[in-house]
This record gives sequence, structure tokens and C-alpha cells, in this order.
Amino acid sequence: MTSVLRHPDSEERQAPQPLLSGEQTPTENFLVKLFAVVPLLALAASVPFAWGWGLGWVDLGLAAGFYFLTGLGVTIGFHRYFTHGAFKANRGLRIALAVAGSMAMQGPVIGWVADHRRHHAFADREGDPHSPWRFGTTPAALARGFWHAHMGWLFDREKTNAQRFAPDLLADRDIARIDRLFPLLTVVTLLAPAVLGGVITMSWWGAVTAFFWASLVRVALLHHVTWSVNSLCHMIGDRPFAARDKSANFWPLAIASMGESWHNSHHADPTGARHGVRRGQLDISARLIWLFEKAGWATDVRWPKADRLGRKLNPGHSLSLGRSASRG
Repeated sequence: MTSVLRHPDSEERQAPQPLLSGEQTPTENFLVKLFAVVPLLALAASVPFAWGWGLGWVDLGLAAGFYFLTGLGVTIGFHRYFTHGAFKANRGLRIALAVAGSMAMQGPVIGWVADHRRHHAFADREGDPHSPWRFGTTPAALARGFWHAHMGWLFDREKTNAQRFAPDLLADRDIARIDRLFPLLTVVTLLAPAVLGGVITMSWWGAVTAFFWASLVRVALLHHVTWSVNSLCHMIGDRPFAARDKSANFWPLAIASMGESWHNSHHADPTGARHGVRRGQLDISARLIWLFEKAGWATDVRWPKADRLGRKLNPGHSLSLGRSASRG
């Protein structure tokens, strides 16, 4: 079974079910805060912790490996595949993407997808769960909006109605099972680097430093890069394409976000498999999708088309479609 995204406008035309499905339980709300705050504290402590001790090549290697493994699970899996249907995946790839994305500790796959489909249905308007423009355009309102879009919205207790926004995933037995396994995958993503660090260095200290760097700091860094797409990429940057929202391309995050920060391009063509469509725009996620396509694991990939993007080009901007844009 593959994921199919209804056109965002259809949410407003049909409105078949309520936008929300109640509130998080106190336990769920506490866990969200715990998973958001504890890695953040580790990230804040990382500079003094690394000052002359506590950081080695094993830690860096494990942190980078798990960062890209779980980050690509979010960018390719949760976002481009499950949310937007940018390609079709065989069963093995679909399961692997759901597992890898879940290990990013950004929430279970079905809830993540439901929130993001809701974001596209109501981008920067009432109903968007994380618009930085929610409170107005004054400096104080934008400061409040930035916090809300970046991570404040996670602490709200309202829950997006998955029956409305992700019925396809609820009906997928594999994905529903992985969604329920999120607590176990959270344990795995935190303990696996520590186990590997201990085994590689043959020391308990190697396990401790790997846990700090490749578990806590890695999770926090990926969290804030992902959340920056919600906040920064709806506030500042280049807007070459017309969109009904304030999405923008923010190049400094292109590598760390694995191509997700070409956000205006994405909102102009939500189902496109490549977000960095213009010449010179790096998109690691798109390159990996291209490899999946070559291996036969991904099919019906929706690569950007010049005619479709050209119709959405804002005045004063040239398309300059990269040579590899239509091939990944």
C-alpha cells in the first residue's frame, strides 16, 4: 500500500471530519516536553563538555551516521513519501523509511504526517499548526510566532485528526504497527549509539560519550534543523515561486536539512521529489531517491518539470532549472 496525498485545497472544499481529534493526555504532553527539552539541554552543554575532553572520532562518526540515517528517514520517508506521495516505494523501503524516520524522535509516523498535511492544507492561515505569522506582524508578534512555529506548538495539547488527514496510513498495517512501536524505536535510537560506542572503544567511557554526542546532541541538532524549516523558512529567505503562504528558500540550512530548506520551491510543487530545483541547489534527499529509483525500490518518482514550475515563477526570477533536477 502506498501513500496518496489529497490536494491541500480539498481539505477546505470537503471538510469531511473535524480538524482535531481531542487533546494529548497529560502523560503524552509530558513525554513531548521531555523529548524536546532533554536533548536541547545536552546540546547547550556540548560546548563546555567538548572543551578538551569527551569528544572523539568515534563519537563524531556515530553522531553523523545516526544524524543522516534518521534525518533522511524524516525528509525522504515521513515528508516526501508518506506525506506527499512524491514516489511509490516497495514494501521493504516503505518499512525502512518509517523505522528510520521514527528514530529521529519527532513523533510517531502517522501523527507526524497528519500534522504536516494539515500544515499544507492551511499554510500560514488559521488551522496551520505551526505558522510563525499566527499572532501578527509586529516585532513582538513575530518573536512570539517564531517560538510557536519552532517548538512552542509541540507543547499545545491539541491533536490533529489522523482520520481526516492520514486515513491511508491508518489503513496500512505495516505503518500502523511501526506507529505503535514508536516508544521502542525511541529506546533503540538512544541506546544503539551508546552500545556501538562502547563496543568500538571497548570501554564504558566510550559508551557514555557516544550516548551524549550520538544520541542526545544528535537528536537535539536534528530537531532544531527540522523545526527551523517550520520557523525560519516561513520568515526569511528567497521566494522565487508564487505560493499562497510565506514559505521561503533558506540556503544556509540546505545541507543540514538534507534539502528541506528549499521550502518555497517545495510549497510551489508539494508532491515533487526534489526541492532544490534550481541550478546549484543541493538536495541530498533527492539524490538518494534517485538511487532508490535506479535500484528499483522506488517507482513513479515525481521529478520537477520546467513547464509546471515556470508557471509559478515570480516576476524578476529566472527558473535556471538544474540539469539534474528532473533526474534527482
